[in-house]
Amino acid sequence: MINANSLGFQSLKLFKFCPNHWAVVIKNMKEKTEREKMLNNELYLATDQELTRMHFGARRLLNDFNCSLPDELDRQKNIVANLFGNIGANFTVRPPFYCDYGCHIFAGNNLYINYDCTILDCNTVHLGNDVLLAPKVQIYTAYHPTDPKLRLSGQELAAPVSIGDNVWLGGGVIVCPGVLIGSNVTIGAGSVVTKDIPDNVIAVGNPCQVIKKI
Repeated sequence: MINANSLGFQSLKLFKFCPNHWAVVIKNMKEKTEREKMLNNELYLATDQELTRMHFGARRLLNDFNCSLPDELDRQKNIVANLFGNIGANFTVRPPFYCDYGCHIFAGNNLYINYDCTILDCNTVHLGNDVLLAPKVQIYTAYHPTDPKLRLSGQELAAPVSIGDNVWLGGGVIVCPGVLIGSNVTIGAGSVVTKDIPDNVIAVGNPCQVIKKI
C-alpha cells in the first residue's frame, strides 16, 4: 500500500490536501526494468528483450574476438575496448574469452587475461590495476535461487564481484557471486573463492582460505 511515509514524506497533511499532486507522483513511479533488478541483486528474468539484445550484441563481439587471427592484436584490442564497460591502458586478453554482456566489466591498467577465461557479468565486475588471470579463471556474478520452486520460475539473481590492485588468480580459480578480493593478493590454482579475501595475503583451497599474510 502506498502512503505518504512509503513515498518518503512525513506530512500526512500534504498527502491529504494535495491529492492531485500525489496522483501524478504515483503515476510517474516506474517499475524497475529487468536490467535494473539484475544490477540491484533482485530476482529478474534474463529472457527480457533488453537483456537478450545486449547479450547477443556481446556474443557477436566475442565471436569476432575469438575467431580473430593470432597476429590481429590491434583488432583484438579494439573489440575488447568496445566490449568492456571500461578498461585501462596496456591490457592483454587472450582468446578464447567469454562473458555475458561485457559492458558490466570495469578494469584498470595492465590487465592480463590468459586463455579460456569466463566472466559472467550479469552484475558489475571491477578489476583493479595489475590484475592477472591465469587460464580458465571463472568469475561469476550470476546465481540461481536455492528454493526449488522459485528456481523453476526462471528468475535469476546476480551479485557484484570486486578485485583489488595487484592480484594474481591462478589457473582454474573460481570466484563466486558477491565476493570482494583485496589488493596484493595471490589465489592459488584451483581455488574456489566463496567469501571475501583481505589485502596482502596468499589464499588457497576449496573453500579458499588465507594461508599466509605478506
